[in-house]
Amino acid sequence: MTHELSPADLAQRLESLESRLAHQEHWLDTLDQAVVQQERRLDKLEQLSGLMRERLREQHQALQASDPQGGQRPEDNVPPHY
Repeated sequence: MTHELSPADLAQRLESLESRLAHQEHWLDTLDQAVVQQERRLDKLEQLSGLMRERLREQHQALQASDPQGGQRPEDNVPPHY
């Protein structure tokens, strides 16, 4: 019960498969480009995050060095009756 296709049917199937393959290759290339762009953005954001972390650390150290009370603020002191 094998059903043999005519040469015209085979040509049509082959053309359909080639068309699908071309479409999938196009979308694969598009997705690859998107991944590369996202990776670049992530790298930049990680670099920016590191710079911000370093700046915060520097500001915190500068604030502690300039604080005459050794890092304690008046609002941090709790009266003895609390």
